[in-house]
Amino acid sequence: MFFNKPIHEITFEDVVAFCKRQIPEGKQLDYKYLLPKNKEKFAKVIASFANAMGGTVIIGVNDDKNDKPCPPFTGIAYHEKIRNTIEDIIQVYIDPVVFVDVNICVSKDGQRMFVVVDIPQSNLTPHLVGKLKRAYIRTGQSSRPEMIVHPSRLPWLLDHRKKSERLRHILYDKAESHFDNYLKNHNLNPSTMSVASLSLLPLYPQEPLLNYRQLPALITHCLQAPPEKISLKVLPVQDGAVVAAGGISRKTIEFNAYGLLMSKWNFAQETLQDGKPVQTVPFTELARNIVLFFDYALRFFDKISFGGPLTFRLKLSHTRSLQVRLNTHKATVLEDYVRLDEDYNLPQLSSKLHEILYHILQTCAWSLGLQITEKEIKTLIEACIQEQRHV
Repeated sequence: MFFNKPIHEITFEDVVAFCKRQIPEGKQLDYKYLLPKNKEKFAKVIASFANAMGGTVIIGVNDDKNDKPCPPFTGIAYHEKIRNTIEDIIQVYIDPVVFVDVNICVSKDGQRMFVVVDIPQSNLTPHLVGKLKRAYIRTGQSSRPEMIVHPSRLPWLLDHRKKSERLRHILYDKAESHFDNYLKNHNLNPSTMSVASLSLLPLYPQEPLLNYRQLPALITHCLQAPPEKISLKVLPVQDGAVVAAGGISRKTIEFNAYGLLMSKWNFAQETLQDGKPVQTVPFTELARNIVLFFDYALRFFDKISFGGPLTFRLKLSHTRSLQVRLNTHKATVLEDYVRLDEDYNLPQLSSKLHEILYHILQTCAWSLGLQITEKEIKTLIEACIQEQRHV
């Protein structure tokens, strides 16, 4: 989430660099110089993150009155048993147990350390703490970073993962309808078009991650385009904004305050073969759009600092009888549609992007009947990435 790399790859120097960014504590971040003597208090922090949106605790860092990390960033004296201590606290004080990742980041001289504890958003809520079995959620408020869940809200907490799943479906459906409405507004029939859809969204969305009024500036950042080039193409929708690219593909990209990113476009083109119109799919163009989507996504989720799991979906509709081409390869599609669902997190997207892209494009190629080699797919990915870097 905050380091853009898997937790076990984070180094002492990475933590120092992160602290210099002066990111304050919030709903998904907490600083501790030492483990509290009151072990139940630390368990409360862990459980409150798991009951809410997940988060990260960095041990070895003081914070100031503004909840920002306070230099010097030298960590604490190294002792190897801290991992066992954290695991024992969770086992003794939290029910059901929260499964966390712990990385001890040791200085080059082996004398000092930071401890990074990554707490995932849990689907086993509520996690109760101590003998009184109290449930806490993370608020992000400096005066009350953790809040006891009132008994009247326990049914909500018990069921809020299901509610999050329902919200996820609502966000999907609304974004899908925005694209359809955009086509209808241009006298086009979405039910007859071959549409590609790519989306990334928090697996358990709960609340807006930013004010929707911040989206125009965020879109400029994600698309790496000056405001004057996109200002006329940003179409406001409830809790979000749609960037309409137009053109033959009628492409739209939706950014939503709840953390949804969705790109949709008409991925088939009409060409003439033996004087007859045929719907064809240039596989290179499909790959280019997929690579571009993840480029936007990395900037988007990094900017909103979301730390929970993300769910990815690819859909290709009305694919039967399409002619797919890549270099000298060509195929006629037998499938009516193609769909791929995967779960990722931001560090995976940052550190394993090539592997993720390979898996997606390999699945697409095979499902569309295109038999191409591993080398051809990897060469295509690298070409798309290099092209994007030079845009």
